[in-house]
Amino acid sequence: MNYHELHLRISKEIEDKSGEGTAYGNMGTVYRNLGKFEDAKNLLEKQLEIAKLVGDRHEEASAYSNLGNAVYSLGNLRRAVEYHEQHLRIVRELGDKAGIGRAYGNLGNAYCSLGDFEKAVSNHTLHLKIAKEVGDKAGEGRAYANLGIVRHKLGEYELALDNHHRHLNITKEIGDRAGEGGAFANLGNVFNSLGDFNKAKEYHERHLQIAKELGDKPAIGQAYANLGVAYSKLGDFKKAIWHQELVLSIAKEVGDKVAEGCAYANLGNNHSSLGDLERALEYHSVHLIIAKEVGDKAGEGRAYANIGNDYFSLGDRERALQYHEIHLRIAKEVRDKAGEGCAYANLGNNYFALGDLERALQYHERHLRIAKEVGDKAGEGSAYANIGNAFFSLGDYEKAVEYFQLHLTFARKVGDVVGEGSAYANLGNAYGVLGDSQKALTFYEKQLHIAKEVGDKPSEGHAYANLGNAHLNLGQLFESERCYESSVRLFDSMRELLLLKDEWKISWRDLHNKVYTSFWTVQLKVGKVKEALFTAEQGRAQALADLMKLRHCIDKVSLVKDIETWFDTTTTIFMAIGHNNVNLWVLGEGRVVQFAQVECTKDFLQRVSSVDETVRRSKEIEEITINGIESHLPTYYEFLIAPIKKYIRGQEIIIVPDGKLFWVPYAALRDHDNRFLGEYLRIRLTPSLTSLKLIVDRPENYYFDRGALLVGDPWISSDEKGNVFSPLPYAKKEVEMVGRILNVTPLTGRLATKCEVLKRVSSVSLIHIAAHGCIETGEIALSPNPERPRADVTDEDFILTMTDVLQANIRARLVVLSCCHAGRGEIKAEGVVGIARAFLGAGAASVLVSLWAIDDEATFELMKPFYQHLVGGKSVNESLSFAQKVLRESKKFSDFKYWAPFVVIGNDMTLFKG
Repeated sequence: MNYHELHLRISKEIEDKSGEGTAYGNMGTVYRNLGKFEDAKNLLEKQLEIAKLVGDRHEEASAYSNLGNAVYSLGNLRRAVEYHEQHLRIVRELGDKAGIGRAYGNLGNAYCSLGDFEKAVSNHTLHLKIAKEVGDKAGEGRAYANLGIVRHKLGEYELALDNHHRHLNITKEIGDRAGEGGAFANLGNVFNSLGDFNKAKEYHERHLQIAKELGDKPAIGQAYANLGVAYSKLGDFKKAIWHQELVLSIAKEVGDKVAEGCAYANLGNNHSSLGDLERALEYHSVHLIIAKEVGDKAGEGRAYANIGNDYFSLGDRERALQYHEIHLRIAKEVRDKAGEGCAYANLGNNYFALGDLERALQYHERHLRIAKEVGDKAGEGSAYANIGNAFFSLGDYEKAVEYFQLHLTFARKVGDVVGEGSAYANLGNAYGVLGDSQKALTFYEKQLHIAKEVGDKPSEGHAYANLGNAHLNLGQLFESERCYESSVRLFDSMRELLLLKDEWKISWRDLHNKVYTSFWTVQLKVGKVKEALFTAEQGRAQALADLMKLRHCIDKVSLVKDIETWFDTTTTIFMAIGHNNVNLWVLGEGRVVQFAQVECTKDFLQRVSSVDETVRRSKEIEEITINGIESHLPTYYEFLIAPIKKYIRGQEIIIVPDGKLFWVPYAALRDHDNRFLGEYLRIRLTPSLTSLKLIVDRPENYYFDRGALLVGDPWISSDEKGNVFSPLPYAKKEVEMVGRILNVTPLTGRLATKCEVLKRVSSVSLIHIAAHGCIETGEIALSPNPERPRADVTDEDFILTMTDVLQANIRARLVVLSCCHAGRGEIKAEGVVGIARAFLGAGAASVLVSLWAIDDEATFELMKPFYQHLVGGKSVNESLSFAQKVLRESKKFSDFKYWAPFVVIGNDMTLFKG
């Protein structure tokens, strides 16, 4: 660089424009070799400008070539093709054979990075032919290297190895140390794809040694990247991350966007293996942005694949499926055979998780065929594992064992430690089902050993869960309990890494629900009744509790041993559905946990599901049929209330339901004297004991003392799907009636816009919304902005979603959702995930909701006595109980379907002084 700068200075002094241009070109080339690509580009643009000015066609051709390489290194692949085509055009005019060869080589590299492998092979073959003709040994070596890279991307591994060995031999022959290092890197990459990770590591270490010897920063970064991948494949994720962080640092320093994107991808994969899924998704998303930015289609496909895997691990199967389908499309588009096989494998896993075993098997067989075709031994082993899992689920356990053994053989052969651990897990599952629990235990212990060795936290959690199952089958209850406890602890620690992502925490908890159930079930078997309650509660509404803790900056809330003291005046019933029973814990007066376990048949749970289905399909109150719900009410009483009736004290109970038991209309259950429970008990629900404690423990000044937001009969004609929203005349009358009682002007019709509601929702003590509710989630239809053109209105403009609510800072003592299905939502291990949960998570103390479609007029009649009682100084639950009594005793609305769907969730608050 010093000599080139002297050349530039002297050329300027003697006004030698041609020499000045040459100096700029030489300086640009040095900067590019130093990894300073932006500086190189600026200098080379000056070289091109001067070459055109003085009419030096040779210099102009050289400038285009150099610029093409510089912008290629910056990741601007389309521009690189343009520059190299300009270079090719000029050297053809000049008859420069060697230059033509170099142009073909550069074009081949650009097309390869763009995923156009056919054009890449064509250009590199032309380069090879010309290099041989003119006796350019270095060029011949580069052509072999580039052809090897393309053959590798096409999955033609034997051809790739042959090309890279030819390149290595030439570099040694001519003493090209940088080229020799590159040949070692390329050979290592092929062996990595072939699954021989130790051999790959050996070649990459040779490359790193040469790169350091030459002080070649980009090459050092590349060597670290390749070594990181090898360590990852060998299961040493921490060492892999260390290498990739070095790569990222070097890539940013030299401005290499492609290398930066790859580093993010690899960092994401390693953090995923360590169980940090949120960080993994963050890194993979950055990789996707960079791949799109630089036009790297194959890299874009890999990014989609990785993001899909992250969502799969988080339990979001549908979203994972979408990303994997995009990956498959791109892989086919750019003829990335290995990527196509990977996409088939991922899609197979998705369909397997969704229960479509036939389609899953088809995809895994396609993956196996491609893995064999391209010689991907690790991929072939993985395909055997997936096919084995399909046969396992189909009940063909002997065939499953056969495929799992094949997977184990291939994993050992290629040194795939993580795959070996997975094979042990699958074999343990198969032998467990075949009745050989001792053999299963042995395999699970091997799985655990490997998971700990490589730091694979998710696999370690699954291994402990598997060991718990095996010990349980062998009758070793205390060992089983210990293993389940370790599993739960690991999964909880990984959940905490998901930080602010509520939906991910919900999916994660749902994904690992079985181990929580197994844990408290085995605790009950060994007589640890209170401990089992703590465990069941620990897994209940975890994400909701996290939301609440985040709002109040609380680090931890745990169930202490004197949990009964929380509820010494209110009887609280905690429910948990077991494998063939319902478990009921009662807390309350006397500070002793009472327990009852009720054996039940599948018929009971089917009845719960059938009622749920009746309610879910019922868009109108008239569709809530007597046979659909009322016929099941005695059964609910016998299983859920009768066994613990003697423990109930006082006039109020709190119920912590499990799963679909949340939707049981408890106030409508008839006891043995044919009386409704709601006649003599005030009943409210809570998603978990912890969430209720968090609400109760809020300081009094947390909530607003005044202010009400009343919303009724918002105007909206139809949604994006064409659903028509009929007017709700009584909803308008309802909020006007409440407005008169509270002296507040309500928002109705076109004024009840989503924008206005969100503006006011965070500044009031009472929120009352009477509108249409979504049958699946309880989300609420409001009015769109009247200024927005009707044709442009989307659901986002008027549907009040769970996300909208969670983003608000609500300080309301009471939220009344006088809407159909306001208490509905998707049942997860977390509980009911719907709009009511969102209001609780956003800060509301209590939420009054409906469990099914409600009658417009009946609801109006219920709200009159409810608010009259409320403003008289009574609590929310007392007021609801009184209002339900009024309807029960009326002539028109005495049927349970009119008054029973209403329930209070959360704390019981008093809003007004009497």
